[in-house]
Amino acid sequence: MSQQQAGTIPVQFARALDALRGVSADPIAVAYSGGLDSSALLHLAHAYAQARGIAVFAFHVHHGISPNADAWLAHCGSTSAALGIEFEAARVVLEKTKSGVEAAARKLRYAALGAMCRAHGVRLMLTAHHLDDQAETVLLQLLRGSGTAGLSGMDAANAAPELLDNPDLVMARPLLPVSRGELEAYVSAHAIAFVEDESNTHPRYARNALRHQVMPALAQAFPGYQERFARSAAHAQSAQRLLTELAEQDLAASLVDDYIDVAKLRAMSLDRAYNMLRHWFALRGLRMPSTAWLTEMVAQLVEARVDAQLLVTHPDCHIRRHRDRLFITPKLADLAGQRDPDDEGILVKEGARFRWNGEASLAFPAYGGVLHIETAEQGFDSAWLRAQPLQIDFRQGGERLKPAANRPTRALKYHYQACDVPAWERARLPIVSSGKDLLFAAGIGMDCHHFGTGSGPFVSFRWESSLA
Repeated sequence: MSQQQAGTIPVQFARALDALRGVSADPIAVAYSGGLDSSALLHLAHAYAQARGIAVFAFHVHHGISPNADAWLAHCGSTSAALGIEFEAARVVLEKTKSGVEAAARKLRYAALGAMCRAHGVRLMLTAHHLDDQAETVLLQLLRGSGTAGLSGMDAANAAPELLDNPDLVMARPLLPVSRGELEAYVSAHAIAFVEDESNTHPRYARNALRHQVMPALAQAFPGYQERFARSAAHAQSAQRLLTELAEQDLAASLVDDYIDVAKLRAMSLDRAYNMLRHWFALRGLRMPSTAWLTEMVAQLVEARVDAQLLVTHPDCHIRRHRDRLFITPKLADLAGQRDPDDEGILVKEGARFRWNGEASLAFPAYGGVLHIETAEQGFDSAWLRAQPLQIDFRQGGERLKPAANRPTRALKYHYQACDVPAWERARLPIVSSGKDLLFAAGIGMDCHHFGTGSGPFVSFRWESSLA
């Protein structure tokens, strides 16, 4: 690379960073591993920060995987000190995981970087991803059968609070238009010292296999393929933006409160329905389902009877249908004594006995919530209620409740249906009784048989679930 070419990288870098920062005087941070790419990034960021009078930090994550990790840490610390850059390192411990070492290390690394940025008030962190990284990412996603979102590759900048655990932090990639070869030449021209990570040559990692076996063959047969991959990624990003815009419109038209109107979903083309549901899952922070899983779920939704109680299990949640409405519900552990009274063969535990001594609320963790006792114009006489031996439990079947003087006494199942309480919620809603008398059923309300007994003041019950 000529001196003239070498001079273009700082110009590209400064232009990209100026566009991101605007007139901000906030500090910036560099994710600094000590390797060639991040060493070039640190050198560029240092010169940029000096020219603009802003602070720059170097943050390093020590995984402890390599026997050379301590030496890399020392190198990064001394290099930062020589440049007058404030340096900080975080040590993380990798545990065995089904997602593999690469994924686990990535998750811990970004969480640690996000924490260091938060501690130092940094809202813009730079990573050393470059053009070849983009090409590798696009090819990896293609090999995984990804859609437009995956084939979009990496953005020049984005917020990733679920990865960085820092909602105020933007992660920028100002070297994304620069090739690995150009960075190598830049580092050589400026005599920048760096460390070599021996794991970068290990073929067991998918990205390394591409880098050392596939990409050289591509470069020989299709010179400049990196730029063309980047253009394809840009086209995919544009297509994904359009898909997201359409999904937002469809979701706005189909989402009522926290559920989707299945009739509107059924009226869509399958491609449009899949697009909207993927967007809904993304907004809820759920892992993206496979195409096969999504296809099967939509088929069940469309083909099932209107009154069918559909349940589809997702790795992170349950997808349920009630009265032609689609809900995302959390996977919840069984509660103490919980049962569905319509099922048979399930043992019922005895409920929790308690007394009310005037508290505004009573927590019942075993039943998944808090019972609030509030002053009311109509309800139970507070003196009468204090004298009652109370019990909280899940319904066992056969309970009946009269919600008002002008309404008949009905079975709880009838009231749940009238109150439009989905079947899966009923088994998690407790009841409160005094002796054999039912006083309150969460999701329905109070029984009026004991209203007005005494001179007041009166109180009412309200159940607040603590379950997500």
